[in-house]
Amino acid sequence: MVSKALVRLVSAVNRRRMKLLLGIALLAYVAFYSFLLNRSIQENGELKIESKIEEIVEPLREKIRDLEKSFTQKYPPVKFLSEKDRKRILITGGAGFVGSHLTDKLMMDGHEVTVVDNFFTGRKRNVEHWIGHENFELINHDVVEPLYIEVDQIYHLASPASPPNYMYNPIKTLKTNTIGTLNMLGLAKRVGARLLLASTSEVYGDPEVHPQSEDYWGHVNPIGPRACYDEGKRVAETMCYAYMKQEGVEVRVARIFNTFGPRMHMNDGRVVSNFILQALQGEPLTVACSSRLSLTRLPFFSSDLVNGLVALMNSNVSSPVNLGNPEEHTILEFAQLIKNLVGSGSEIQFLSEAQDDPQKRKPDIKKAKLMLGWEPVVPLEEGLNKAIHYFRKELEYQANNQYIPKPKPARIKKGRTRHN
Repeated sequence: MVSKALVRLVSAVNRRRMKLLLGIALLAYVAFYSFLLNRSIQENGELKIESKIEEIVEPLREKIRDLEKSFTQKYPPVKFLSEKDRKRILITGGAGFVGSHLTDKLMMDGHEVTVVDNFFTGRKRNVEHWIGHENFELINHDVVEPLYIEVDQIYHLASPASPPNYMYNPIKTLKTNTIGTLNMLGLAKRVGARLLLASTSEVYGDPEVHPQSEDYWGHVNPIGPRACYDEGKRVAETMCYAYMKQEGVEVRVARIFNTFGPRMHMNDGRVVSNFILQALQGEPLTVACSSRLSLTRLPFFSSDLVNGLVALMNSNVSSPVNLGNPEEHTILEFAQLIKNLVGSGSEIQFLSEAQDDPQKRKPDIKKAKLMLGWEPVVPLEEGLNKAIHYFRKELEYQANNQYIPKPKPARIKKGRTRHN
């Protein structure tokens, strides 16, 4: 009896122990499963949060990459010049049509270039591809005010050069060519720099001799609509030689004839730009009445002019030198050529001629050939095709609603114009 009771007691204890063990095992399983479940939920939550953060951060990373690309700008190839060969060069009007091409050449030749421009006709976009380069500096400054800077050479190109621009504000044009030139000559004297004046074929006026050589004194109307530019440049030449004789300043004078090429202003107002824009827009090509046979122009490409300016600056020629194209064409021939190159159906329309517009213009470049070894080399049609391509792109910018500045008529207030 006792033994049977003991067996039943032991069995009961074992059953309870088994139940307890099973309960413990079940609790452990439930706890472990809950742990795994919570961990999985946590990990999935974290993944979702990380995914959301990544989604927000990725556009920011993209913007940072774009900014890094913009800061690591690629410049055109620049030569390395030793200290003794590298010059510090100032270009006034360096953001303009000719000045920006000159800037490109001097920068690529390895010199340190400072461009000064008040952006009256120049544009920052013409030189923006050099901004940030260690050899380049851009200063927003009007040469009518003195400038204090250390340089070795000065290319003085500052001045409106097309009739619509220089007639827009004749007093400003006169001040730029007189006071501005005085300031640059004063700077050249102070620092011992050589100065090249970008003069013009307009100093010959409406010439009575043909072609025009450097010893021709000109035929200019001193009170006509073009006088602010013509006489301004004539006085600028006089100032240069006065400083050379009295103060020993080294001067060079380039008499520049009609030039064309990329970066010309949309409203330049000269023959080539007018015809190209009119042809591209399908408008009539406007030609002065007397131009059918008599009025002639000889534009040459901007790269030829830049090469001539650099050659003159680095020469020993201190007297004026003509830089131009001796190949003569009538205005009507130009209109027909540009019409054909553009493939335009525009008509040619004859208008009354402008006051004091020179009838014939042809440079005698024997001096440049002999003393500089220079003459134009870019074929006319090649240059015109490059200019047409540029103006076509400019018109596309305009069509895309990008702002292209246009000169506006001067506002009259108490008998005086603005910007004087």
